[in-house]
Amino acid sequence: MNTNSEIKDLVREKYTAIANQSKEQNQASCCGATDCCATEVYSIMADDYTKLEGYNPDADLGLGCGLPTEFAKIKEGDVVIDLGSGAGNDAFIARKLTGEKGKVLGIDFTEAMIKKARENAEKLGLQNVEFRLGDIDDMPVTANYADVIVSNCVLNLVPNKNKVISEIYRVLKPGGHFSISDIVLEGELPAKWKEVAELYAGCVSGAIQRSEYLNIIKETGFKNIVLQKDKPITLPDEILASYLSTEEIQSYKNGGTKITSITVYAEKPANDDRNGCEPGSGCC
Repeated sequence: MNTNSEIKDLVREKYTAIANQSKEQNQASCCGATDCCATEVYSIMADDYTKLEGYNPDADLGLGCGLPTEFAKIKEGDVVIDLGSGAGNDAFIARKLTGEKGKVLGIDFTEAMIKKARENAEKLGLQNVEFRLGDIDDMPVTANYADVIVSNCVLNLVPNKNKVISEIYRVLKPGGHFSISDIVLEGELPAKWKEVAELYAGCVSGAIQRSEYLNIIKETGFKNIVLQKDKPITLPDEILASYLSTEEIQSYKNGGTKITSITVYAEKPANDDRNGCEPGSGCC
């Protein structure tokens, strides 16, 4: 996992496998892959979607770490993008909020996920929900396109966080906003975890420090940044034991490292004068 392309290939491979499994299989490990680390069912990061309007069980693979659509202030008629849309779970809930006058676009770089999401949309008979294959750090979307962007436990899978946040800025309309759930860290993970593929694909080892994450959002130009939810994530001892010795587990627990799911809201200024130019690109 030395280059961005290698990391992306790893994530694509893991999530292709996940797309072809049931929710129960995905929840039976820390990362959703059948060869991963736990033998009992753990729903470590996911929140319960079942009470939200628009919820579709066929689209819920149990892979999220929050409920961004619950906080996203989506209005009827809005154009919404869901980054890393998977089988369509958040997109279908967003569609319930936008109504028939709005539009929801899901973007995912895994063909198997796009296929599954399109099948689910067809079953639901939704005409204003589209799923598009593409990288979220280089979105196949024109500038100033969306009123709202949501994403659920996906940005931590992207090697270049600065680039994906800049892309979010580019495709949001001036005055638009995002609500994104993601995994962040406080303190350092054990060094050996950085090279464990399953932990990267499982949204752990690819996470960055909370302060760095929020600073990237601020430096990109977003305003009114609000932490909407802050949920601690505890890795069960069974998972820790797959990668650490008993002594290393104790050291990790005593080290004060925190793994947290946060949901962040931020707004693109209404008077943005960059014309969709990527911040820092020099094209403005």
